[in-house]
Parts: sequence; structure tokens; C-alpha cells
Amino acid sequence: MTADPQPTFGSGGAEPYARALRREGRLQLVRSPGTARQGSRSAAVALDAPADVDVDVDVDAFDVARWSRGADVADLSTILDASSVLDIGCGPARMVRAAVDRGLGALGVDVSVTAVAMAVDAGLPVVAGSVFDALPGEGTWDVALLLDGNIGIGGDPTALVARASSVVAPTGSVVVETAADPAADVAYDAQVVDEQGRASATFPWAEVGREALGRHAAAAGLRVSQTWSVGRRTFCRLVRAS
Repeated sequence: MTADPQPTFGSGGAEPYARALRREGRLQLVRSPGTARQGSRSAAVALDAPADVDVDVDVDAFDVARWSRGADVADLSTILDASSVLDIGCGPARMVRAAVDRGLGALGVDVSVTAVAMAVDAGLPVVAGSVFDALPGEGTWDVALLLDGNIGIGGDPTALVARASSVVAPTGSVVVETAADPAADVAYDAQVVDEQGRASATFPWAEVGREALGRHAAAAGLRVSQTWSVGRRTFCRLVRAS
């Protein structure tokens, strides 16, 4: 399996994502000015900052340590009724571990060599590559997960949910964690910057709220069958429209 040739989340440059995974640091997603490709209220958020922004003052920084901890109540709500789980952009694979611990079939996929190595070292079933590569068990998974902002992968949410739906069974579903702003719907180029100011290469990304997700789902032949929130996090379940 080969990794997606285009730049991906946190890769390239000074490799801040890999560094943060190894040290459980914090990261900031910084939008490249003038690259927004869709209009929405989220186009005005504070991500429009230069690449040398002071990440210490960014309240929206990613706490990478959370991705290495066990799944929390919000996470577990996404797999409560699942029989098997494919975690797209799994990182260190906390959701894969949660699924395995519950006796479910599970697989994680991630383009980060460091994340995959950490998961494999922990004995978890994870493969290196892109969701757009051929994947084991295509068309058989019960639930495919796009959590932690991973609806942004590739900067094309419609293409992403269409691809995710193709790897689940006909009766399966895609669970998407949506942006805090329900109306958010913007794609842009971004970099990941760590606490020392080290930046990744620029990569395509997107943010989608629950209201906008329905439009992307419909364009991909899907519909939103369920929406729920746990604490400050909101999730939507997508199923085939017919």
C-alpha cells in the first residue's frame, strides 16, 4: 500500500506532527492566507494567520496527547452499535484499541509513518496509507470513522465521504465528527505548527459543520441518518440515500 502522494496533515517540512506524537506536544493548524476555496462563516476564524504565528496563544491548538490516551465517552458513542470499525486517519489508534477491547473487528489507516509505527508497536491492527488507496476488507466494514477533524482530509469533503462510504457494507455507515460551528464549510491550504514554531509542508484541509455536512453527503449519494452531541463534540452518521 502506498501513501497519498500529495502533502498530508502535518507531514513534510520540520515534521511537527511526528515530533508531537513522540513527545505528546501541542499543535496549531494555521491556514495559508488567501487559499479558502469555499465561502462560509468559518472563513473568518482565527486560523488565517501567518506561518510564524505564536502558537502559545492559540486556544484551538490540538492536544496530541489526547489522541494517545484511551477513548473517552464521546469517542465510544461512535462505536456503540458497531460490529466492525475502520478508523480513517487513526493516528496512534485509540479508537482501534477501543474497538478491539470490545471484541470488534477493527482496522486503522493513517499516512503518518510515526503514528502507524506507534500503533503497530502496541499490537494494534493498523496499516500505512491513504483512505484513497485500496484497503483491506473494502465493502465489508460496519462503521467507518472520520473523527478529530478528519473530515478535512484531502480538502474535499464530498470526495472523502463518498470514498468512506465505499469501504463500508451496504448497510454500514460513516460517522463524522463535525466542526464546532454548525455552518462551517470551507476548504483551504494549511500548515501544522508546533510549540517551537516548526512548520509542516502545506497541505489541503477542510472544516465542515453539521449543517453543511448534509450537502456534502447528498452530493455523494448519502444522507444524515443521526446527529448527536457529547459535551462539546458533535457527530453525524451518514448512510446510503437509497
